[in-house]
Amino acid sequence: MPHDATTPGLRRNLLNEALIRWRCVVHGELHRSSLPELLAAMVADTVRDFPALRPHQRHPWHAFLAQLAAIALHRAGRAQPWTDAAGWRTALLALTPADTDGAAWCMVAPPDRPALLQPPVPGERIAAWKNVLLAADELDMLVTAKNHDIKAARARRAEPDDWLFALVSLQTQEGFLGAGNYGVSRMNGGFASRPGVGVAPPGAWGTRWLADLTTLLEQRTTIADQQGLAAEGGHALLWLMPWSGAESLSMQALDPLYIEICRRVRLDEAAGALLARATGSKVARVASKDRNGITGDPWTPVDAAEGKALTVSGAGFEYKLMTELLTGGRFTHGAAWRLDGWPQDVVLQVVAQATVRGQGKTEGYHERRVPISPKLRRRLAGPQRVAVAEMARQRVAAIADLRKLLWSALVLLFANGDGGDRNDSISDKAGRFARPFEQGEDARFFDDLALEAEAEDADRLGLRVQWLLGLVDRAEHVLTRAFDAGPRNGMQRYKARAAALGRFHGALRGAKPVLPDLAPHYAQQRREAAAEPRGACHD
Repeated sequence: MPHDATTPGLRRNLLNEALIRWRCVVHGELHRSSLPELLAAMVADTVRDFPALRPHQRHPWHAFLAQLAAIALHRAGRAQPWTDAAGWRTALLALTPADTDGAAWCMVAPPDRPALLQPPVPGERIAAWKNVLLAADELDMLVTAKNHDIKAARARRAEPDDWLFALVSLQTQEGFLGAGNYGVSRMNGGFASRPGVGVAPPGAWGTRWLADLTTLLEQRTTIADQQGLAAEGGHALLWLMPWSGAESLSMQALDPLYIEICRRVRLDEAAGALLARATGSKVARVASKDRNGITGDPWTPVDAAEGKALTVSGAGFEYKLMTELLTGGRFTHGAAWRLDGWPQDVVLQVVAQATVRGQGKTEGYHERRVPISPKLRRRLAGPQRVAVAEMARQRVAAIADLRKLLWSALVLLFANGDGGDRNDSISDKAGRFARPFEQGEDARFFDDLALEAEAEDADRLGLRVQWLLGLVDRAEHVLTRAFDAGPRNGMQRYKARAAALGRFHGALRGAKPVLPDLAPHYAQQRREAAAEPRGACHD
């Protein structure tokens, strides 16, 4: 039986109250809006950012807004979003026909009623739940190490949108955190992460949101067919149904764009301040263990060979992983990865975001953006993608080979020029000194790759040689900078430096060169040197 609009106990209604802070793209003015007003502003692309949104909450918030809007449009039978707040409010309220008073969009509601991202818990006394959270960041999914990473429980004077963003983060990207605390279905295991990988056009928040919204509407049937989800009539907002913690929902009963919850949590209000109460569950909300995170999530790449959703490591989106994502082959992308259908001259960017989780810890928030020029996009979207992938593979291999050579030269340096005098301490020290080389190449990798990938065939060999020569120069610079950390004794110093440089250049110019593509260049150098008259003077 639908409830009327006068139901007591409903507070902080996002359909009617201006609870969400955002800043305008023009002059950065601060606005406060209801959820429908915010969606109308997103359509107009006037939202620059959300001042209360923490970096690790960016993807969950973007995904929540895109999924929610796509569900509302589909249920209303529309292809184009509403431009006014009234249209959005009507559509959102229509998603909760049993709660016409807006309870499901309130941050606080009676325990037997749904509240935003909070399932009903009829018959339970939430005041008896032992886990009471007084700060918004306590509710969030981050695990910190003794307050050293990020100070815990800082947001004690939080505003409603602080709690809102923390709630979205918890319920849509949290993992396993001990018995009774299960994670979301959209990740490969409880210690994995829910990545956010897609292609975005230039613009403010609304530009990417609108692009993904359009794609989600177009792809929802395909997602349902591929994943065995309910193309029509499935559960879309999983906080609407009561949850005692003892029962799971089957994937087959879910809408292709379902917005999930993973924890039994309820917000409350005391003395005008919000707080949260949480308790455990016996099972996960969605029965998805055998899926390995493959749920049709539009922003989650799938490792095709292993049959698992991408799990980002503590290294984040380093250049090797980004190369595999960009050039294809290993990963099957979600719907948000789209290279076709854009205006011909638009410059796109790959957006990759993830909060990396570990066992009882967080290994950092990682975000990377890689620009894609129109020319590179055409090559990645067409048959030349294979050639671009091979260019990238060769560059990755060249960096690895040169880093290994650099490390061996550093070992020789720190061993006083004695190749047989090596121990773990010297090896570790060489690794630390070699690390900046690869970090530097990571930072410039895609800019350098784009120059070769966009070039005409006749120019590519020359660009490759120039890049390799620059690579060698940068590695040698790292080696010579380490000289000060080598031996101080005069005799040993000269011996160690000469041995290190000899190892480095000998491996580049020897019979089996580390970088074979440079062999013709070095051979030409030797011929030119041999052809010079002895004793010739140069200006």
